[in-house]
Amino acid sequence: QLQASGGGSVQAGGSLRLSCVASPRTASTYAMGWFRQAPGKAREFVAAIVWSGDAIYYGDSVRGRFTISRDNAEKTVYLQMNKLMVEDTAVYYCAARRSKILRPTTSNLYNYWGQGTEVTVSS
Repeated sequence: QLQASGGGSVQAGGSLRLSCVASPRTASTYAMGWFRQAPGKAREFVAAIVWSGDAIYYGDSVRGRFTISRDNAEKTVYLQMNKLMVEDTAVYYCAARRSKILRPTTSNLYNYWGQGTEVTVSS
């Protein structure tokens, strides 16, 4: 119901854009989020956006470098990642939350998950 893509390998300082295509069911949800998980680490909040566009949230480690956006007509959420650092290496997951909530910034608040796309940043 969520299809993430766009991962790959890039050198530090480079850019990647991730995409997450939602099905009609998951596109009728309240918000979409991106999370990431590096080997041996907990899943980390990256960014979230409300489908209405009323609110956007970023994790502290990516604020100012990453931009989340959405295309309602295409039922797609994007994560533009600039100035990538080695520490950004992880599997990135998109997720959808059904109902309205203040600050959808933790993984347990999400109902649907995509399969993940791997991002590797080398020095």
